[in-house]
Amino acid sequence: MKTASLDEFYQKLAALAGTDPSDLLPSGIQREIGHFNVFNLEDLLRHVREKPTMPFDRRAYYKISLITGRSRAEYADKVIAIEEQALLFATPKVPYHWVPDNLNQVGMSCVFTADFMLPAKSGAVLDELPIFRAGGYPVFQVSATEYAELRAIFQKMQQIISSEYTYKYDLLRTYVLELIHFGQRLQPVPAEHPMLNASARVSSLFIELLERQFPVSTPQQRLQLRTAGEFADRLAVHVNHLNRALKETTGRTTTDLIAGRLLQEAKTLLRETNWTVSEIADSLGFAEVAHFSHFFKRHTSLSPLAFRA
Repeated sequence: MKTASLDEFYQKLAALAGTDPSDLLPSGIQREIGHFNVFNLEDLLRHVREKPTMPFDRRAYYKISLITGRSRAEYADKVIAIEEQALLFATPKVPYHWVPDNLNQVGMSCVFTADFMLPAKSGAVLDELPIFRAGGYPVFQVSATEYAELRAIFQKMQQIISSEYTYKYDLLRTYVLELIHFGQRLQPVPAEHPMLNASARVSSLFIELLERQFPVSTPQQRLQLRTAGEFADRLAVHVNHLNRALKETTGRTTTDLIAGRLLQEAKTLLRETNWTVSEIADSLGFAEVAHFSHFFKRHTSLSPLAFRA
């Protein structure tokens, strides 16, 4: 599964809004640590003539959206219907997909990176918060009163981000935290399609454990689970049972799924970082850089350095 970068996010938004990506960036944002921006959905959809679609991908950023209008949100094993007003949360660790039923969508969204939240001393633990934890319910139905209160927060963000206030990004971090804590007080919207059998549940837990280890954000980060046996031990099932469950639900073996996810992360790190091949191999759990190079070439027919070039 591809990881959508911030650049790709802005290119898609610009295509929707009929403008240049640079027009969507607030002045001075590049001088800040990390990244933050806020958008009005009506402005983005004003020039759209066909129902927009977003790919089912993992994003390289966090996103909080306030939406009014019939749509659905797809997160990993969950499909959640949105009938009226809803507050949606997305994390880089969990792939998701938003599907509007029509163009009558109203709302606002903000995107931010973990680095942006670090000065608020919360970026390092974002994924430990209940709202961003893998396997949770990230969509919340809100009342008309709650919607008005949440929209007011987003509107304050829009006013502040375009202002010349010296400490505006400190204030924006406070508003992001306010949205997070607002969401954590709400009751979750139930998923439309609960897991139907034991194999599906085991598969879902395996995917959650696998994805929880990514993205690899520093060369010092190390994967804790690398083999089918290690995943089976953590899930308290026999490795053969895990393999059968994954074959039944995905058509692939445990080893294939682990290798595919490692390969995806390796490609991302080779393209988007300046880490050495040795650092990438080490962070992905390869004992020797030669083992990593052999693994990468076997799956891509290219060496890591050739792929990067």
